[in-house]
Amino acid sequence: MRIGIVLSNPRNAAPTHTTVHLAHAAVAAGHAVRVFAAADLEIDSRGRLIGVASALQPGAAPTREALVAGLVNGDLPRRTVQLDDLDVLLLRANPLDANLLALAMVAEDAGVRVLNPPAAILRTANKAWLATLADVPRPETVVTRALPTLARFADGQRGGVVVKPARGCGGRDVSFVRRASPRALGDALARIESHGVHAVAQAWLPEAAQGEKRLLWLDGRVIGGYLRIRAPGELRHNLKVGGQPHPTTLDEDDARIAATLGPHLRRAGVWLAGIDVIGGRVVEVNTLNPGGAHYTSLLHGVDVAAALVEHLAAPSSHGSPHGDQVLRVG
Repeated sequence: MRIGIVLSNPRNAAPTHTTVHLAHAAVAAGHAVRVFAAADLEIDSRGRLIGVASALQPGAAPTREALVAGLVNGDLPRRTVQLDDLDVLLLRANPLDANLLALAMVAEDAGVRVLNPPAAILRTANKAWLATLADVPRPETVVTRALPTLARFADGQRGGVVVKPARGCGGRDVSFVRRASPRALGDALARIESHGVHAVAQAWLPEAAQGEKRLLWLDGRVIGGYLRIRAPGELRHNLKVGGQPHPTTLDEDDARIAATLGPHLRRAGVWLAGIDVIGGRVVEVNTLNPGGAHYTSLLHGVDVAAALVEHLAAPSSHGSPHGDQVLRVG
């Protein structure tokens, strides 16, 4: 299989990145991998989508650390690739780039299987999508750009509210407002408006003190996950701001989430998602660049990347009618 992977910038690769795990597992399984920077894709004078990629040959599997060094230092062989020669193109760029999504649609039109599909990303990557799923267990939520709406919602939440951008990553510009304070809410909204997006306000969940689960959902089933414990004095559980990874057990709440959220993901065309859960409720769904393979594998002794690659190589399994499931990790 010929696998293309698009990153915002391959020179930012790290051994803990799910993308690196995927590329390493794919090469070890005998697949050819081509890694593109989003900026290196172009349309040539014949109307073909092409790009210059770092080339990894099947079977010649370096360590993940050596693979990262090759990407970061630009030491890997470079090849010009016509993208319709690929079997699958994995979109692993973050933040969201409308130009890249448009080019990915060109690849789809040429017959390349793009995962997650651009239309699925456009539909689900905005946090507003989760707020529309009434049957999915989640915190009470509003999505707005109006301070009066935000203030009315916050006034009804005795424990406070979490306010965050509808599109964003890494926990940037996430605020906790303990009481309905117009000034604090206005400041939070102003920071979010600088991104040109709506604000998502969610009721505060006291179970956040016990951590936030990251579940990895693959085409109809939860294949694993781990727990993130926030740093002392920190609101966010993100690893980039000091959160620490811990092993976890998948429980009945996770099974319920798979059963209710899974059909929505599949209808939207999502192949891989990262689901963030606090107290049995979904607080975010990441379909743009879902991660979690490294710590799930490290903490539970399972090879998540190998499972992803095996599933990639078996297209007949996509959209299987066997329902949404959760596997036990503990």
